[in-house]
Amino acid sequence: MKNRLSIPLYCLLFAGLTISWNSEVVYEPTASASAGIRDALSSPDSSYFSGSSSIHALYELLDLQEKGLSEKAFDYACKGYRQLLERKLISKPGYLTICDFTQSSKNKRLYLLDMENDEVVLTTYVAHGRNSGGEFASRFSNKPSSLQSSLGFYLTSGTYRGEHGLSLRVMGLERGYNDRAMARGIVVHGADYINDNWLSRSKVMGRSYGCPAVPEEECAPLINLIKDGSILFIYHPSTNYLKHSKILNG
Repeated sequence: MKNRLSIPLYCLLFAGLTISWNSEVVYEPTASASAGIRDALSSPDSSYFSGSSSIHALYELLDLQEKGLSEKAFDYACKGYRQLLERKLISKPGYLTICDFTQSSKNKRLYLLDMENDEVVLTTYVAHGRNSGGEFASRFSNKPSSLQSSLGFYLTSGTYRGEHGLSLRVMGLERGYNDRAMARGIVVHGADYINDNWLSRSKVMGRSYGCPAVPEEECAPLINLIKDGSILFIYHPSTNYLKHSKILNG
């Protein structure tokens, strides 16, 4: 009996040593692996997507480093997304919009991701609040009239036509960080101060009153895709937020 077990055990040990020694191997997700990631993400009962290795695999699959998205921003966005799925707070799963405020406002730092089909649907400019900073956002507030951006997770709501044309209401999901968004009138809208033309004649991209404003020509397609129950995540590595967010630490 001992002799019969020794060969498979030896082979298993040798395989483990071979894998640990070959540090040059780079993981490239196959179509089946891609489907596995999608299935795990769309199922709130699965624990697969909670692992950092699977989030990293999806980050590589979507080529997000090349597109400029911070892996930390993506990691937190995915973990929060999973929490909200488990709490059944997302009525329109699939789309995940990330504003990466670690980046310069001169960069296309808004990412619309189709998490069910492994696609980056759109990357575009997005404004931060006038009092949040110049080229870079560094100050954030949930207070009315602060003219600052608010961090955290939002659930998209309905649309209306206002001063800036088609606009999208968003509901802040994090008490103390963005839960006054509706009262503050924080919406996704188009603006003529956030585009290439503005940058060609100004050193700093235009800023909003706290709204995640986007280029006018991309506003309607973006809003029509993400309205009515998808998730928007505004990220910055603020220690206070990352430490106390109940969604990220739930």
